Amino acid sequence: MSNGETMLIAYDGSERADRAMEYAARLLRPDTVEILTAWEPAARQAARAVGRTGMHPTIAVPENVEDDAAYQEAVGICRQGIAVAEGLGLAGRAHLVESVTTIASAIVDAAHELDVDVIVTGTRALSGFRAWWTSSTAEQIVRNSGLPVFIVPQDSDEDTATDSDAEEPEYF
Repeated sequence: MSNGETMLIAYDGSERADRAMEYAARLLRPDTVEILTAWEPAARQAARAVGRTGMHPTIAVPENVEDDAAYQEAVGICRQGIAVAEGLGLAGRAHLVESVTTIASAIVDAAHELDVDVIVTGTRALSGFRAWWTSSTAEQIVRNSGLPVFIVPQDSDEDTATDSDAEEPEYF
């Protein structure tokens, strides 16, 4: 990257996100780094889960966003992202964005608002049957951002289809 360029790193605290940041720091060498953690309020997550069962949701919503457990978790993840960036010699600025529809759209909207030159993300690189049923956030970012997207695949030593991945939301 030439001088004056800005990259947005979509950061969810996973090893894939750390790996993406490491590669971006080494290969892109940006001047400005925007670390972005997208989050969804716990009440909305619970309502979506309960809605899949067909039951009527009765979810308590905190009065202040700071009281939301999902928000608190996102703050910690974003701080972790800044620490990883600093460890790689990058001076990053932290951003939290609430996902209203999808994580991918929150990342794309933030990238445009922050006027970045490239979006950096990792990917689980699912294939086969699992890929049919799991939407790829990285693919949605590529299709909808209109910006260059630097995608770092998972390490070839990582298992592509663990049981824990099935329950974990894919941010990247």
